[in-house]
Amino acid sequence: MRQNVGQLDAYIRISGGLTLLGWGLSKKSMPAIAAGSMKVAEGVTRCCPMLYLLGLDTLKPDTPGEPKAEPLRNG
Repeated sequence: MRQNVGQLDAYIRISGGLTLLGWGLSKKSMPAIAAGSMKVAEGVTRCCPMLYLLGLDTLKPDTPGEPKAEPLRNG
């Protein structure tokens, strides 16, 4: 899968995921730990499976160093 998460979106996913992960660890809540871990992974890899399935991305097309946003096509 190619990257489909923009830089700001990735930072938000990482910070929100770490917050949820910390809360889940303190409350011993497995669903919160799993959801927080998933959001951190999405932010780090900059790839969101849900955005991929919907054919969307949050990349800005003219951001230097990022690939140009193209509509995702399913095979």
